[in-house]
Amino acid sequence: MSDSLSLGADAPGLADADFQFGTRAIHAGQQPDPTTGAIMTPVFQTSTYVQEAPDVHKGYDYARVGNPTRTALEENLASLEGAAHGIAFASGVAGIDAILRRLRPGDHVVSTSDLYGGTYRLMTQIHQPMGVEFTFVDLASPDALADAMTDATKLVWIETPTNPLLRIYDIEALSAVAHDGGASVAVDNTFASPYLQQPLALGADLVLHSTTKYIGGHSDVIGGAVLTSDEDWTEHLRFQIKSVGAAPAPQDCFLLLRSTKTLHLRMERHCANARAVAEYLRGHDAVARVLYPGFEDHPGHAIAAKQMHDFGGMVSLVLADDTLDTAVRFMQSTKLFSLAESLGGVESLVSHPASMTHGSIPAEVRRAAGLPDSLVRLSVGVEDEADLIADLDQALATVHDSAVSA
Repeated sequence: MSDSLSLGADAPGLADADFQFGTRAIHAGQQPDPTTGAIMTPVFQTSTYVQEAPDVHKGYDYARVGNPTRTALEENLASLEGAAHGIAFASGVAGIDAILRRLRPGDHVVSTSDLYGGTYRLMTQIHQPMGVEFTFVDLASPDALADAMTDATKLVWIETPTNPLLRIYDIEALSAVAHDGGASVAVDNTFASPYLQQPLALGADLVLHSTTKYIGGHSDVIGGAVLTSDEDWTEHLRFQIKSVGAAPAPQDCFLLLRSTKTLHLRMERHCANARAVAEYLRGHDAVARVLYPGFEDHPGHAIAAKQMHDFGGMVSLVLADDTLDTAVRFMQSTKLFSLAESLGGVESLVSHPASMTHGSIPAEVRRAAGLPDSLVRLSVGVEDEADLIADLDQALATVHDSAVSA
């Protein structure tokens, strides 16, 4: 990340720390194109760069290694996470894979037991067969982490809020335990976004984002990023990009830069709508349980209030008629909440984790982690609150009427 942020000729050399989040979201890593004056960072659609002499160039030699559009995105995201370095990837799981590739046979990872199914699949089906050991634990207590760590533990992997049970883990406390045991800490911050939570400030060494989600925000691009201030991790991650090639395309980086400019605005609306939806669902007779960290009786509410700016745009629920058939009927009855994979877009989505995002996790493992087959996950978008609640109301009426008639 550059050590200064220029807002133009009238304000040179001002440090990132001098600006609030929204200003950095719009300007960090970017300035008008010096050749044309274009205010938007150009899409540098090139595979290679002309050199003045062998290994004498303007900072770029081959596009797999670096691209000016990608650099702008990396500096922008690093600023938003308070990191010294940003490394952009072609997807979120590519970023996770690059982190795990630093481990060697016999190394041990402690991970949250409630986590994205793609992360679990990558750990257990790709890296575990190569000799890396994984232990999945509910990290609600720092003591649980201490008990799970061994002399071989090199990495602690944290999701918070978790996917899809929305558990909250204390990043600061867990980071202290991990560091005492000589392990690095990586936090998947996808559900929160940099606007709501900044794990590096709480002691984490690495922050992972699926930029496909809230950072992208428009369901039109796949991407990932790792943010860190650790020089050794940065060198490892950049070497992975160079050697393995999981680099994002310049057009994708451009789309993500477009999106970070409104991240703070979108997240405020996501959070407000999710709060209203959660409160509505909790008061409905057809709903047995609502998982949302904004509720004061949520087990992780106090920690979330301490380490997050707000409580996010995700809500999970279990219907009173706690069966898979009823959950499916509910999801097929919504109109504005589209039944689809993913989350974090401006449009609201409804999904069934057990068969969709977490389908790669064996059923017995899902259930042991507390994920029932009947759980429904909502990604609450930025539509009008009243319309979202009306849509849920008519869908709940459908399943409630069906249950009564049966």
